Amino acid sequence: MKKSTIWLLTVLMALTLTGLLYIQIVYMESMMKMRDDQFAEGVRRSLYAVSSLLEQDETKYFLEEDVAEVESSSVYTQYGGTPHLGGVKYSFTTHSGLVGDVTVKADADKIYKLQSDNSSIRDSYNSMRQELQGQYLYQKGIIDDVIINIMNKAADRPIKERADSVALRQYLQKELANNGLDLPFEFAVVSRNGHVYYSSGGFSNSNPANVENSVFVQSLFHNDPPAKKNYLKVYFPSKNKYILSSLKFMIPSFLFTFILLIVFLYTIILAFRQKKITEMKNDFINNMTHEFKTPISTISLAAQMLNDPSVRKSPTMLQHISTVINDETKRLRFQVEKVLQMSMFDKKKGTLRMQDVDANALISNVVSTFRLKVEKYGGHISADFAAEDAIVNIDEMHFTNVIFNLLDNAVKYRNDQRPLDLKITTANIPGNKLRIEISDNGIGIKKEDLKKIFEKFYRVSTGNRHDVKGFGLGLAYVNKMIGLMGGTIAAESEFGKGTRFIITLPLLSSDEEADPEKPLTEEKS
Repeated sequence: MKKSTIWLLTVLMALTLTGLLYIQIVYMESMMKMRDDQFAEGVRRSLYAVSSLLEQDETKYFLEEDVAEVESSSVYTQYGGTPHLGGVKYSFTTHSGLVGDVTVKADADKIYKLQSDNSSIRDSYNSMRQELQGQYLYQKGIIDDVIINIMNKAADRPIKERADSVALRQYLQKELANNGLDLPFEFAVVSRNGHVYYSSGGFSNSNPANVENSVFVQSLFHNDPPAKKNYLKVYFPSKNKYILSSLKFMIPSFLFTFILLIVFLYTIILAFRQKKITEMKNDFINNMTHEFKTPISTISLAAQMLNDPSVRKSPTMLQHISTVINDETKRLRFQVEKVLQMSMFDKKKGTLRMQDVDANALISNVVSTFRLKVEKYGGHISADFAAEDAIVNIDEMHFTNVIFNLLDNAVKYRNDQRPLDLKITTANIPGNKLRIEISDNGIGIKKEDLKKIFEKFYRVSTGNRHDVKGFGLGLAYVNKMIGLMGGTIAAESEFGKGTRFIITLPLLSSDEEADPEKPLTEEKS
């Protein structure tokens, strides 16, 4: 897949996910606003109902007060007691034979007095009606007085009497529950100037003035003069949590979108990584073709020369051709083994033959062998074995290959402007470990390449021009072998000045016994 196609799919998926997230966020904001409006409307209805109940309580208070006064100075007391509410029942018959009943509800003594005065029933009834009408007009006047008292005197009563805190809390709980708002609240009654007459404990401690949209205000007793107005403030500490709880169904949607986003990002990363691996493998195939082509061509040319009778008659020439064929065959076999070796270790089929080895002695032998190659290019190699304890448990063959690979890289990437200078040092470091450093004064490695040099098939730009031979497997092999032997390897480099490789291996403890054959236990990343 082309990189442009991957980028196109990335942009399309990014726009799709962004649009999806935007729609979800807008929908959630709309839902929260709607729920907030519903909450506010329910609270306003509840507070208005509470205010009406308080006004009804006040009206009841004044009515009871005036009724008490009426009972103490009523017209009934003129007759020395409580009226006989049952009244007196009269039966009569008209001239046409119709029978009827009349009940006179009044004081029995007055009825008796009227009867004793030989008054007619009609006169008695009319007299009672006039008296009852007078009582009605009197009671109507009492009600008018109650209304006047409420208008003129109610505002002068202490607010704590007009709006009892216990009754106020009960009214609030009842009306909020009626509107489906079953959540904790705090309240306070304040004056027009903000003076708090009384409040619940939570209202004072929460400082609701700093909480936006969580405090609701309702005026009490609408007919009070403006200067004597009082207000009920109700604060809901868990309002936001209550509203968000109604949007729980949105959580799975956001969760699935987030998972989709993670999968999308991971897929894009894998696509680019796969693209990079494909490019590296293509480079590897090109380099491998080039590396194999040279020895094969040389062997083919030598074989053609052997067909020449004059060459076969010359022992010196025959010996030379034989040496060339042998060297190129070894070179070809070495390249093939390197590729097969990496494949074998990737599939966890390799076996390390671990043994106790003196690293100083092993490195000294490698340096002696490699010295001729360094001097061939006019360079110099030196070793400083400062480690007093250099016994490590390693695979001798693979460790030798590791040192050879690092030295060979130093020669390949030498700087032609100055003589090659190779240094190898060993030292003991804290933690019972051996430190091995291999440094050179070559062309160095750029920072962007330095962190990738241990990856398979990766080669710096110089190698891609084929002025340096290789598959990009050498340092990957080195990193894998050192890791399997229980050590670590790091690289430090300054472009144009040189490179230093640092190997750290655990020293063999006195009570540790080496395992002659250690199977690989590498985890595949």
